[in-house]
Amino acid sequence: MGIKNALQRTFLYTIYLFLVKYIRKFKKKVKKFFNKIRNIPKRIKRFLRGKYNRLYTEYVIAHLYPSIYKKYSKLPVDEKKVVFIEIRLPKLTNSFQLMYDNLYANTDFDIHCHFLRNTFVTRKEYRERCKAMIRDIATAKYVFMDEATNVMGRFEKRPETVITQLWHGCGAFKKFGFSTADAIFGASRKDMERYPFNRNYTHVTVSSPEVIWAYEEAMQYSPESGVVKALGSSRTDIFYDKAFINKSYDALYKQFPAAKEKKVILYAPTFRGRVAKAKSPDVLDLNMLYEALGDEYVVIMKHHPLVRKRPEIPEELIGSFAVDFTDDMSIEALLCVSDICISDYSSLIFEYSLFERPMIFLAHDLENFFDWRGFYYDYDELTPGPIVSTNEEIIDYVKNIDVKFNKQEVIDFKNKFMSSCDGNATQRIIDTAMGDDYIRFKKTAPLPKDDYHLVPSADDFEDLLSKI
Repeated sequence: MGIKNALQRTFLYTIYLFLVKYIRKFKKKVKKFFNKIRNIPKRIKRFLRGKYNRLYTEYVIAHLYPSIYKKYSKLPVDEKKVVFIEIRLPKLTNSFQLMYDNLYANTDFDIHCHFLRNTFVTRKEYRERCKAMIRDIATAKYVFMDEATNVMGRFEKRPETVITQLWHGCGAFKKFGFSTADAIFGASRKDMERYPFNRNYTHVTVSSPEVIWAYEEAMQYSPESGVVKALGSSRTDIFYDKAFINKSYDALYKQFPAAKEKKVILYAPTFRGRVAKAKSPDVLDLNMLYEALGDEYVVIMKHHPLVRKRPEIPEELIGSFAVDFTDDMSIEALLCVSDICISDYSSLIFEYSLFERPMIFLAHDLENFFDWRGFYYDYDELTPGPIVSTNEEIIDYVKNIDVKFNKQEVIDFKNKFMSSCDGNATQRIIDTAMGDDYIRFKKTAPLPKDDYHLVPSADDFEDLLSKI
């Protein structure tokens, strides 16, 4: 018979239980105390790192960059210099492509491109890239951007320079800029005011008059300023190019032969979390979709370009039912060849509405995403298609799409949010931003497309870092 069993027969067992409970509590307190002591250096490091980051940001954004711009802006403006600024990626993205191609092929402008690679290179390298860019734009007549950066926020732009923000999305879906001040996704209002991301623009182009108010709110421009203009989105002109659409189908069938005899479902979600650690949702059950829809459909995956680690496709389905084309085909090409688009909170739905095809909104984390970032319009009223949270709902809609798809709903959505995207946006933006200079520096004969880079990359302009 053990001691515990012997004690159970006496009053000492009550004392025994009390002591055991007390000792356990005491051990937890001791453990908690030593954990606090152990974490003190980490807390100190976090505190010091935060202080250093603030001092570094203040020095670089508020003093270093403005001083460089002020110094070089004393030089004469180069009337022929055009600068494209790509904030993150190593090549000109779709927001710039048609604009670049037009100017390169048809004019004698001296075109420079800067690839800052924010969050993809070291802090030191990023700073050097920004310094080179600022020295370059200080004497540029025209500057084009497609994303915001606080690098441009603390100097006073010289009046001769025209800065056009093309933006990288259409419509107004997820909140951004000052619309997210003090939200989980955004920075504090105090920091946004001290280090503004959307200053010095001459023009901001948007996809329709309907969304002007949202961009004015996000970028802190008044309606009276006239900065935000419904000139259309340059990137959408490609959807009116029949040759491009035909090439997109050819590329699809060459890389994914199984798609030739099937209908195509495009799954293109937006990222979750912050930009530097962007993640893609992993909620689409491809095995379930294959069992239910595999006889008639195939699935193409296109994740956000900022997502580095993507959900994997089951090996047995790769090439026969599903393919990840994130690195192999542009989102424009995939929108052209898709019969159905499944997304969530991505602005690509605005572009896809131009085709007047079915959309499904897989919004399994709607409440969390709303708390995280928020929307400019009521999500239920905005979305021109069913909002679902399960794979079963997707299957049911696709199987009954002939009955459930409301085409007029998509047409109304397109007319509301994409009315300025008519295939002529690029030229309209050029005419607004450049005026007579576009005519003045026009080539006597445009270049054939074979004579220039269709997708300029960082490698093409790396020498700018050393020359400027």
